[in-house]
Amino acid sequence: MPYAPAGTVIHDADSHVVETPDFFFPYADPEIRPRLQPLYVHSVKPGEDDLIEHYRKQHADPEFRSQDEAEIMLRKNWKATGSFIKEDRPAALDMLGFASQLVFNTFANGQLLNAEHSGDLDYGYGLARAHNRAIVDFCSVDSRLLPVGYVPLADFERSKTFAAEALDMGCKALMIASACPKTHSPSHIGLDPVWAQAQDAGVPIVFHVGGGGVLLDPMYFENGLPPVPDFHGGDGNFRSVSFMAIMYPPMQTLATMIIDGILERFPNLKIGVIEQGADWVPGWMRSMDSAADAFRKNEDRLQKLTLKPSEYVTRQVRVTPYPHENAGWIVEQAGEDVCMFSSDYPHVEGGRNPLGRFGATTQGLSERALGKFYCDNFVDLMGSALSTVPAPG
Repeated sequence: MPYAPAGTVIHDADSHVVETPDFFFPYADPEIRPRLQPLYVHSVKPGEDDLIEHYRKQHADPEFRSQDEAEIMLRKNWKATGSFIKEDRPAALDMLGFASQLVFNTFANGQLLNAEHSGDLDYGYGLARAHNRAIVDFCSVDSRLLPVGYVPLADFERSKTFAAEALDMGCKALMIASACPKTHSPSHIGLDPVWAQAQDAGVPIVFHVGGGGVLLDPMYFENGLPPVPDFHGGDGNFRSVSFMAIMYPPMQTLATMIIDGILERFPNLKIGVIEQGADWVPGWMRSMDSAADAFRKNEDRLQKLTLKPSEYVTRQVRVTPYPHENAGWIVEQAGEDVCMFSSDYPHVEGGRNPLGRFGATTQGLSERALGKFYCDNFVDLMGSALSTVPAPG
């Protein structure tokens, strides 16, 4: 019996391939391959990365596989079915019961951002190309798997060409960093061809946690007290203090894009903000409206907007709450059109029962609002990118 209840159409806005350290190497161009660095998989339980080959052998063991369905939400990272062996992912999706999944990398966003900001454009775009090929290939086993490619924004002409390449390759969403490019704003008009291509293709632009760079001055952790472990038991992932800063990069970047008119000029462009929570969204929408009111008199760009900033969010931006947040309250405050379900499969952060946790806080919502949360808002985000996904049922 699938994890998702029978008869309910649920799309998953956040899932992952859990890369091995050399996952991208075979997909890199020959001139880039010798320069690639193994992915540093520090954001897992200490020592877990030493067990990758052990898990690979377990996935070939019939006795281990006999418990796949019973433990579909219990096994995490490389232990999970279909986490890094692509041939197993369709079976995992059947066991989950989701109509489709957006598929992101797990460990690469920091490396992609650093390469983009390094000034070495050949390497930055070359690494992104290897990433995109690898993700597309992983998802090639099942049309329900929707690969998320990465587009660096460091150079206008290269980004224009690279976006076209990612779309031609089969990427169903284009991820950009939420950190600001080094030499220009993410709202620079030189990037308009990227947004135009995404809009014309009916493919969304997405942000994902890990693309914001250094979130917090490390001195915040120098408090004279013993070190605090992260939720994996190590020190390479979020702790409570750094968690508080997760939303700042997408808040600032997306606000800048809205205020500078990108969503005005591209009214059919959809934006996804994935695995960065949503508690912040209602207040952020109000803050943008307040800023527009306060500065409109002296800012021509604000005078050109035909909607309030919050209305662009309602029309074009879709966000995934965390399962530990009160998703019902967020929907009530931000409106029914903004929030989407996500499982974060197969990450520890997604928990063992995201449907149960979301259900506990959304039970007061209308059937229409629930339908939008679990299905319709994702369909709206993805547009024609869902055209190859079989109809549920």
